[in-house]
Amino acid sequence: MLTDDQKYMTAALAEAREAYAAGEIPVGAVVVSKGRIIGRGHNLTERLKDVTAHAEMLALTAATQTLGGKYLTDATLYVTVEPCLMCAGAIGWAQVGRIVYGASDPKRGYSVMTARSPIPPFHPRATVTPGVMADECAALMKSFFAGKRRYNP
Repeated sequence: MLTDDQKYMTAALAEAREAYAAGEIPVGAVVVSKGRIIGRGHNLTERLKDVTAHAEMLALTAATQTLGGKYLTDATLYVTVEPCLMCAGAIGWAQVGRIVYGASDPKRGYSVMTARSPIPPFHPRATVTPGVMADECAALMKSFFAGKRRYNP
């Protein structure tokens, strides 16, 4: 039996697989409020030719449109990979109440980028739960980039 965190991370992984199939970096995200997915997204930076079209950004936009407001204080964001600094800023501005991520990103993740900052990027009351289904999330990223290294036109 899956926990709620695993259930929603599985939904985020489904989004990540859609990105993978489209040749996008396989990151997926869902926003959950009151036991219901209110926003979802996966990376679309290549398709949209937009460097801000990250999974988290798209999921946040969908969630705020669903709720009709810009704050997500009672929501949880599930994302397959640790958010980058840009996404962490948006998550903070949206006042997301809880952030759950799978795989850490030691190169571009917010925790590396803000390690020396006295101000955390998220809302002060937000909680962070790292490492949910981390192996599955990391495996998808590794598979994607291994395929990119094999194909070098």
